[in-house]
Amino acid sequence: MTTLTLALGLALGQTAPAAEAPDPYRLKIGRSGEIAIRAGDMVDTATGRVVTPDDIAKAASGHRWVYLGESHDNALHHQMQAAIIEALAKTGRPTVVGFEMFTRPVQDRLNAWTLGWQSEAEFIESSEWKTQWGFDFALYRPIFEATKKHRLPMVALNVPRDWVRQVGREGLGALTPEQRASLPEQFDLNNQGHRAVFGALMGGHPPTGTRGESIYSAQVLWDVGMADSAIKYMEALPRYDGVMAVVAGSGHVMYGQGINWRISQRTGERGITVTMVAATDSITVSRGLGDYVYVAPGK
Repeated sequence: MTTLTLALGLALGQTAPAAEAPDPYRLKIGRSGEIAIRAGDMVDTATGRVVTPDDIAKAASGHRWVYLGESHDNALHHQMQAAIIEALAKTGRPTVVGFEMFTRPVQDRLNAWTLGWQSEAEFIESSEWKTQWGFDFALYRPIFEATKKHRLPMVALNVPRDWVRQVGREGLGALTPEQRASLPEQFDLNNQGHRAVFGALMGGHPPTGTRGESIYSAQVLWDVGMADSAIKYMEALPRYDGVMAVVAGSGHVMYGQGINWRISQRTGERGITVTMVAATDSITVSRGLGDYVYVAPGK
């Protein structure tokens, strides 16, 4: 179970599923075939070519979205995300960074950091980092240093976490009219690729029945809300040649079935997906896992 689904399960009072499960990194979704990747390499899954952050930035030309899927507790993932964000900024395109880590209500507290008006300690306090997210800020420091260095706007993508909890317990009908009005009308629960990813991440035994559908709806709410925040921000920009790097857990972007699928569903834009995993030596993954896969050395 990934950090993403473990967090959702704990928030909803679920226990970890049984150990037997399909490998979430080897699902038959999207591009066919598998590829072995050495620890420390980032590869183009279509060609097997080892690539750099600059290659990612070049490939992103013409795309408004670059999805950077992480394991939240992996420092090397955050270092690679920061390197890719820096590479995007150096192309000269207006670059924005969207964060799963922040919920919409703190959006107006993020600009002071980008503008260099706050110390790290002040930013941690004003952004409510410890309650908004909770992982050690030091893990994410390279990303925030990149945003400050290049003065990149930051976007709080997530919906309030109590929304996710209430939907997980009672279903989408638990949203108030005011909450529902802040989300898109389209709320598709029938993406079978996403259901397959969700099931694998839940250990092959996702909850079933009415309760299970509520928990799945909470996962969809997470993705729909973040996609909606990203689209609204980018549509409000005065220039249309910008790019947003979306920093989120891998479970939200794997196989192009999460935030990326929701944005594509509404805009028709595909974007570039970089899924990040870890291995002590090498790992074999589905070529559909991402357009690019980075394997951080270690477990």
